[in-house]
Amino acid sequence: MSSRAIIVPKGKEGETSGGGSRQAEEDVQPPERELSLPVLSLLAVVVGLVAAAGAIVFKYLIAVIYNFSFYQTFSVHYDPTAFGGASPLGAFVIFVPVIGGLIVVFLVRSFAPEAKGHGVPEVMYAIYHNAGNVRGVVAVVKSLASALSIGTGASVGREGPIIQIGSSFGSTFARLLGLVRPQKITLLSAGAGAGIAATFNTPLGGVLFASEVLLPEISPRSFLPVVIATATATYAYRLIMGGETAFMVHALGSIQESPVNLHEILFAAVTGVVMGVAAYVFVKLLAYVEDRFEESHVNPYLQNALGMFAVGLMGYGFFLASGHYHVISVGYSTIQDILVGGTTGILLLLALFVGKLLATTISLGAGASGGIFSPCLFMGCTLGAAIGAVGAALFPHAEISVPTFAMIGMGAMVGGATSAVMTAIVMIFEMTRDYNIILPLVLAVALSIGIRRSLVANDIYTIKLRNRGRPIPTNRTTNMFLVQPVTEIMSKNFVVLPGDMTVAQALKEIDVEAGKVIVTDGQRISGFIRMGTLRTDMEKLAGERLDEISSNAFIIAAERSNLNDVITRMSRRQRSYAIVIRGNRGVPRPEEIVGVIDREEVAQSVIRNHYG
Repeated sequence: MSSRAIIVPKGKEGETSGGGSRQAEEDVQPPERELSLPVLSLLAVVVGLVAAAGAIVFKYLIAVIYNFSFYQTFSVHYDPTAFGGASPLGAFVIFVPVIGGLIVVFLVRSFAPEAKGHGVPEVMYAIYHNAGNVRGVVAVVKSLASALSIGTGASVGREGPIIQIGSSFGSTFARLLGLVRPQKITLLSAGAGAGIAATFNTPLGGVLFASEVLLPEISPRSFLPVVIATATATYAYRLIMGGETAFMVHALGSIQESPVNLHEILFAAVTGVVMGVAAYVFVKLLAYVEDRFEESHVNPYLQNALGMFAVGLMGYGFFLASGHYHVISVGYSTIQDILVGGTTGILLLLALFVGKLLATTISLGAGASGGIFSPCLFMGCTLGAAIGAVGAALFPHAEISVPTFAMIGMGAMVGGATSAVMTAIVMIFEMTRDYNIILPLVLAVALSIGIRRSLVANDIYTIKLRNRGRPIPTNRTTNMFLVQPVTEIMSKNFVVLPGDMTVAQALKEIDVEAGKVIVTDGQRISGFIRMGTLRTDMEKLAGERLDEISSNAFIIAAERSNLNDVITRMSRRQRSYAIVIRGNRGVPRPEEIVGVIDREEVAQSVIRNHYG
């Protein structure tokens, strides 16, 4: 591809350029900065370090708030995987989520409305609809708001906030450096992936999450910085916080070399189907509850107080029935208890699933700030364990393990609800380091997302954007048309005319409706005109020269290029057309022109790709 292009500003179709090239050059805007891959990778190291620091500070902030809210002590020591004792507040513990929620509403409404909810949809919105821009203040407000929500008992998780915090820094860092949009989105995604990798101690999971959920396209220029950021964040986090897994499993033994347990595979399939339906219920119920809260027109503080009061009641109800608050906060202690074989009662497990489903949807609908990944782990763990308990009761000699099915359920629920299939599989393995569950886990996750997608196309993240009227592609293959060679889509319906020719003379040479005119200045390509846009002004422009009304907003593309290359260059240089030439050496000459790519050609390419 030729590296030369006519460096002139973008013009409007059919608009007279007035002063020609000189005036155009005076209007040129300085381009955004585009860094080399090594420099971008070095910046990813910085993003990873900041994400690790954010994860550590966020964890301690939750600990301080939780200890003070429920036990009236000031301490940074808090193990979320261990059950805490009864709060000295007694029944008044019901009001802890209410008080915390009111502070959260104030912070969000006053400083950063984007900090409301579970965070990932806001990051996806920034990528697809806001040029990768996430305000820096979001990181601060999201940290405080989410720590308050989790620390005071809202049924939300840590991953959504840290994703938004990491992406906010990555985006802000890129904007301060004036980077082009693709590199801004790359650093944003790197920050998000690094945040989740550090939070759960899952470097591969962080990379896959950024790749599956956030990055619009995957290439070495986007993938490598994400890998570097997540690896850096995980390493820094482990240096300070240790390298322990997020959960300890019941029996972390050696890899099984015996044939697969047929009963386990069959019940894994059942688990996948059930989790697909559960994920569908979660997606639809959360969207419904959020919509009802937003449409109620009740004062936001009163809304939140009512919702958090309901959550507090549920938490205290479980405490009276089972001795633990279970559904409040992240719920890792319940997950850990199930994974070591502590809670196996089928009725209690089902009650925990329903309770967490309601507590999470109400918390987020009422305005809490936190993620849905941890609630998905909780719901998958409890429902999966219930299925395992049923299997163990029906087939007592089949060696069906309840904790194993709890882990399978976790992955299936996460994959089904978020559409992040590989993320779910790899993160469950990284969090438990039990390789023996991989085969049934893969089967369950695949069935789960298949069932959920057959019931509702959008997942827990994208349905919120769809309801806002700002949807994003649900299938990444929608961009496959970009790999087409330009020679397959370019228009050959063009005429090369000298710039000193008048419009009246040109009309004798071309078809007004379909004609595309490439204007030349001697042996130089100087402009482009789509004559159809001028038909209403033909009489007025009849005496004008072609070089006076042509647009300079084009790039030169080699015929061996693909459409992705061309559109990327057009976007970065703010051009509207591409003139395709034969070869790519030296100054492009008019006789080398083989085709033109305009909006019509791009639109037709999309239509042919999707509809045959």
